This record gives sequence, structure tokens and C-alpha cells, in this order.
Amino acid sequence: MTKQKMPKKIADNLNTAHHIIEVENYFEELPKAISITKLPFWDIHWYYLAKYASSYSNAIISGDGGDELFGGYTFRYNSFLALINSKSTKREKTVSYLNCHNRDWIPEQEQLFGEKLHFNWEKIYTIIDEYFDNSLNALDQVFLADFNGKLLYNWLQLNPKINSFFNLQSISPFLDPKLINFTSHIPNEMKYDPTKKLGKLILRNILKEFNVEKFVIPKKQGFSVDTKSLWKNYGKKLCETFLVDGEIIKDKLINKNWIDDNIDKELDIRHVNKFYGLLALEIWHRLFISKNMAAAEKLTIK
Repeated sequence: MTKQKMPKKIADNLNTAHHIIEVENYFEELPKAISITKLPFWDIHWYYLAKYASSYSNAIISGDGGDELFGGYTFRYNSFLALINSKSTKREKTVSYLNCHNRDWIPEQEQLFGEKLHFNWEKIYTIIDEYFDNSLNALDQVFLADFNGKLLYNWLQLNPKINSFFNLQSISPFLDPKLINFTSHIPNEMKYDPTKKLGKLILRNILKEFNVEKFVIPKKQGFSVDTKSLWKNYGKKLCETFLVDGEIIKDKLINKNWIDDNIDKELDIRHVNKFYGLLALEIWHRLFISKNMAAAEKLTIK
């Protein structure tokens, strides 16, 4: 069963309404989304979900925390464990941890920034080192880093602000303090099976008990868009319009040479995502620094 058909199957089984939100130009309302979160994030799927949900309900439920608390990032646990050994130092673990997040940075990361920004891997390593400077099992250290580094400073900085803007009550069952405390004491073997590369074991057992395990796709599914198709249809043109001579270039925050050298290349996903991140930074700069853009402005191709 394809992941596109699965939500409909789940809705039918639970006798609930199922809606599909179609967004042609994913970036069209990026200024509005950034004006709400006040952060330069480009992945605004929750903005569209909340906007749509607000016409049907005064509350919205999310599964935020499920991956971090129950071991859902299976695609990189084995990679991390393969990169370290029993003698690995905290710094070696930190570097290995970041190497398992290589979709979030590019090999020439240092070349990306302008004169006013001095990128330094050492500063990043120092922030993450503390999660590997303890007596925990290596995998538990990863869970600790994921919760403190990914969850607390990513979706939890975005979704509640968006929900509030649309007058939606945020309901996140996994983020109940009692549940967070409970899951932090669960042995990692009850969360992740390295042999089967299967995570969220406890949640899977609950679904099995209620005979709905069949609705779970074994491979982790994300909420991201088809970034390459988006680049072809809208992303590249929007980046050409806003970045080539953009404000973050003129303010020497981002290196113009990197933009010029890469924008016409056949890019991999990592570089496409980096351009999207820079597009979000440019919009943020225009909204909050120069104030040359209004939140209601739409990003369209002329």
C-alpha cells in the first residue's frame, strides 16, 4: 500500500473525515508563515495544515515527540553505531552524530557564509558535546541529543506559534511531562531493534493490541515535500529572483560566489535544501531587518 493511500485507509477504519490539501506553489505563503514564527524556516507544511484545520476545528493534534521519545529515526541509528566504538570520545561521537545528519549541511558549508558570519564547526561541536559527555549507552546518548537538539529547537519553536495564530488549541499527547519522564527511563531495546532496523516498538505493540498495526508503514515517513520537483517548478526561479542579488548577499551574511557557482548546477537534495534555507533567511531579513516586505506578500513566479 502506498503512503498516499494509507491515510484514507486509516480514516475509513476509524470512520473519520479525510481531507487532502493540495498546494501547487509551496513557497507562495512563505512570508506569512515566517512572519508568524519569526524564524527563517522554509518547511512550512504545518502552516498549511493549521490554516486548513482552522476552518473545521478549534484544536489540532500533533505527534510531535514521537520519533525523539520512542526511537523513530531508524534511518540513522545504525549509521551512527557503525561509526563509533567503545573507545570513541565524546567529540568523535559528536562528529559521527552530525555525519548522520548530512542532509542538513553541505560538504562546503564553510564557503556558504559571507564576511559578517564566521562559520565554525568547533562552536557547533561544543554545543552537542554535552549530550555525549555522560555514562549513558551510546544509543541513549543519541536519544538525548535528538530530544534536546532536534525537538526542542525545531518543531516546538514553530508549530505552537502557527497554531496560536489560527486560534487552534495545540494538543501534543507525546509531550505530556509525565510521558516524557516515563520514556526517558525506558531501555533503548524497548524502542529500537537494530537487527530489524525497526523503531517505536512500544507504539507498534499498542497498535498491534488494537489490531491496527496493518496501517503502519514499516519505513519512516516524513512530512517533507518533493524538493527536487519543487526546485524545478518554483524553487529555482524564486531563488534566482530573491537570492542572486538579495539582501543577505548585500549585507555580507551569505557568500555571493557560492550562490552564483551553484544555482545553475544540477543539484543534489542537500544543496537544494540549502537554497531553500537561504530563501527563508532572505524573506526573514526582508520582513524583520530591512522591513522591505509585507507578511501578506505572495512569492510567485512572474
